[in-house]
Amino acid sequence: MLNDTQKKYLRELTQLNGIAGQENEVARYLKNEFDTRRLTYVTDNLGSIFALKKSKMANPFKVMVAGHMDEVGLIVIEILEHGLIKGHAVGGLNTLALTSQRVLLRTKSGSYIQGTIDATPPHLLKDTEQKVPEVKNLLFDFGFSSKQDALDAGVYIGAMMVVWGPFVELNGGRRLMSKAFDNRYGLALGLDLLDELNDVELPFDLYIGGTVQEEVGLRGATTAAHMISPDVAIVLDCSPARDSSGDKTQWGQLGGGVLLRYIDGSMIAYKPFLDFQASCALEAGVKSQYFDSPGGTDAGAIHRNKDGVLTLTHCICARSIHTNSSIIDVEDYSAAKKTLLLMLQKCDRSLIDTLMVARR
Repeated sequence: MLNDTQKKYLRELTQLNGIAGQENEVARYLKNEFDTRRLTYVTDNLGSIFALKKSKMANPFKVMVAGHMDEVGLIVIEILEHGLIKGHAVGGLNTLALTSQRVLLRTKSGSYIQGTIDATPPHLLKDTEQKVPEVKNLLFDFGFSSKQDALDAGVYIGAMMVVWGPFVELNGGRRLMSKAFDNRYGLALGLDLLDELNDVELPFDLYIGGTVQEEVGLRGATTAAHMISPDVAIVLDCSPARDSSGDKTQWGQLGGGVLLRYIDGSMIAYKPFLDFQASCALEAGVKSQYFDSPGGTDAGAIHRNKDGVLTLTHCICARSIHTNSSIIDVEDYSAAKKTLLLMLQKCDRSLIDTLMVARR
């Protein structure tokens, strides 16, 4: 089970709103946490932010632990004369999970207004309307009776909209449900690691933080990696579970432990590094499971920085990602933390040289 601090990080981070290009609320939260710990931090020109825990050793190498701050959502693209609104998806959204959901819109002042996504009763739908709607055809209703009403309330073109999804503990706290576990999980684990390593001397400079615009093409990871120029990178993210049918042979089982993500759409894992991850999970006494994915993570951009970076993903899986009701298993979070903590404690130049032998 998670302790109160771990649940606090997950609750507070998932309930912040921040789509790609508008992650400022999340970045502000991380900055406050870094300031509380009296850590210096670095930012790039796109908005990614990383705390720096400096090593006392001479000529330390650099380790980058990155999660992404953005979540999937929408922006306003049109305000109709009768007060309803049209939106554009920012990131991958399943419209089957959108109709009739409640949404939040951030106004010009930074305050939020509540609304819903219009849904026609099934008995009134024409045959041509029975198919899955496209985002461009959805209508967002915030109770306005005219375009001027919406403008007066602070609605503007480009305003952020997110689907409302509260943080809920399920099954006695064994599982958690919320929006945005993809990827506030990674940010929460990063803060958790900073707590654990507060008084630990490391042989490397450790950068822990969040990137921007992962959901629209790994953009912040590209600039953040250029800024930090890491020797080693570990990317924290949340991947789609595949266990809803009850098929235990499918990879991505809730409660199955940290994911050994050996291939995806943006990176092929380096086997010696993946084997090291698996051995650390075994030594830590926690579960791990192999995983593949057609999608990608920030690792896809970071591992190609400059002349290449020794990079690995460190993910857990969640059911219903990219919706407002994603579900994670707390034992997977604990497995990810214990494994990564051991990996960082074992990381030194000798390990890197050993891992890289096959590439030299």
